[in-house]
Amino acid sequence: MMEAAPFFEDIASGPAGGVAHWLTTSDGLRIRVGHWPLANAKGTVLIFPGRTEFVEKYGLTALGLQERGYASLAIDWRGQGIADRMTPNRAIGHVGDFADYQKDVAATLAYAEKVGLPRPYFLMGHSMGGCIGLRSLAEGLDVQAAMFSAPMWGVQMAAPLRPVAWGLSAVSTPLGFDQTLAPGQFEEGYALRATFEENTLTNDPDMWAFFGKQLKEHPDLGLGGPSLRWLNTSLREMHRLSNLPSPRVPCLTYLGTDEAIVDPLRIRARMRDWPDGALRVIDGGKHEMLMDTPELRNMIFDETAAFFDAQLAQAA
Repeated sequence: MMEAAPFFEDIASGPAGGVAHWLTTSDGLRIRVGHWPLANAKGTVLIFPGRTEFVEKYGLTALGLQERGYASLAIDWRGQGIADRMTPNRAIGHVGDFADYQKDVAATLAYAEKVGLPRPYFLMGHSMGGCIGLRSLAEGLDVQAAMFSAPMWGVQMAAPLRPVAWGLSAVSTPLGFDQTLAPGQFEEGYALRATFEENTLTNDPDMWAFFGKQLKEHPDLGLGGPSLRWLNTSLREMHRLSNLPSPRVPCLTYLGTDEAIVDPLRIRARMRDWPDGALRVIDGGKHEMLMDTPELRNMIFDETAAFFDAQLAQAA
């Protein structure tokens, strides 16, 4: 019997009928998944959220997908949302090793099978979820196609800071301060401390207010900056992924011209060599294009659904 988990419908703004469950990973951690079922769905989209994100943040995305015929599922990764946090200080984003996220993926796939989410599966990975998703694809994740939004295949960092970030984060584990907040980071969630005018995530003031409302109404979902260990293991993972060939899975990737968090050069380089891959560059797009103006969101949902539909037609 699967244990029901809290599902905060009041802040999800998603389709009716969303449910959440607790899952236990192979290393004994408790994570949360939420899904939005749909009768006669064409398939199920596995949503891999970014760092600091949580199930309910993808309610509007689930609604957009449902309106186009797809069921969906989203994850609270270990260390964020209301999944088990990895440090005594809940505000710090931490993970032992980036490969551990694949244990969350495995538990989620087992859940999808157990509750009978309709196949085929599709992947939608945003930011950190795009990094986790690329690794999952490389390891044989069984999806018909993938869509990435501002995937974290590299991060933007001032050139002089890069060797410092690598060096400091590398020594933090052997010297025992790896759970410390990375330099320049804050314990308070970004949506609570930044103004709309300075934000690097969205062009939509209503969506920015929505981000803050979610965290104010359910503070336990909030997360601040990453630990030094998270920084080090993420840098190592992005470097390893950059040396891997692109998977033979049809892929559509979105990148905004105003991207300020992940590295556009890494995304462009990856998509140039992706067989059956396409890069869509959105003029004026910021980091959270799935959560931007209604016009941009609808355009992306339309294009993504058409892309998934095309893979279904081809398979048929």
